[in-house]
Amino acid sequence: MNKMNSAAEGKPFFTAKTMSLIGLMTALTCVLGPLAIPLPFSPVPISFTNLAVYLAVYVLGMKAGTVSYLVYLLLGMAGLPVFSGFTGGIGKLAGPTGGYLIGFIFMAIIAGFTIEYFPGKKLIHAAGLILGTGVCYLFGTVWLAHQLGISFTAALASGVIPYLPGDTAKILFALVIGSRLRREIALLSQRSSR
Repeated sequence: MNKMNSAAEGKPFFTAKTMSLIGLMTALTCVLGPLAIPLPFSPVPISFTNLAVYLAVYVLGMKAGTVSYLVYLLLGMAGLPVFSGFTGGIGKLAGPTGGYLIGFIFMAIIAGFTIEYFPGKKLIHAAGLILGTGVCYLFGTVWLAHQLGISFTAALASGVIPYLPGDTAKILFALVIGSRLRREIALLSQRSSR
């Protein structure tokens, strides 16, 4: 039997435990995602979706964390009110915040990569969270500028700059709480495998 067949017939892509954690982190994103604080000067509200994604990649790693966010995105596109402000539907992707919703995918991949492949290296994790957030900002800013017919700089001023302090706090929170969650889940896994 060749390696490809044995891999296909071997273990599943995700274990039952990982699938349960994906469901749990998707549920957390569905709870935090709709919570939004509107700002009078911007069509982009303060959102907690990025915090949910940070925590998901800490708990699940890159692949499963990204899958968790994609499930959330599909639920929202299907019409469930899980996007900011308790909205849903595919039209949300065409709105001013659609670029951020797509950018979160890349944020999960980048941040998840640093967390998964550099265990215990908080400075590298911080760099991954910051870089992933920056890529998300880029997608969101380009889309916001296109949607509103404004310059990139104007979109940056209304869709990124006001959010930097809050997002910095969320990254710091994720570095502390996310790493603890990751350790606890690893310990639970070790105990259950004995």
